[in-house]
Amino acid sequence: MYKQVILVRQDLKMPPGKMSVQVAHASIDAAFKAGKEIVGKWAKEGMKKVVLKVKDDNEIMQYFRKAKKAKLPIGLIKDAGRTFLKPGTITCLGIGPAEEKKLDTITGKLKIL
Repeated sequence: MYKQVILVRQDLKMPPGKMSVQVAHASIDAAFKAGKEIVGKWAKEGMKKVVLKVKDDNEIMQYFRKAKKAKLPIGLIKDAGRTFLKPGTITCLGIGPAEEKKLDTITGKLKIL
């Protein structure tokens, strides 16, 4: 089974619309990096996604490093700063699609948003 996780910083207190767009950016960016074969398998299974909470910039970067070390596809999203946040603010991290078991070893203790 394949899935994708998207981590969202809670300290930014983004409005729902802004957060939704940032999550979408993270999902697409990470999926592009996964490659056609993995995305194809993921799509056939229904494209499972889970959105999870992280406290702040420090915590999201800890997960970024863990996912990178595990050689998982990752999409670290930095806001352009046109609406709500300062330019370059890290908002979300997409990880996967990848094997669910592999993702769970990294993000399995985080809570659903």
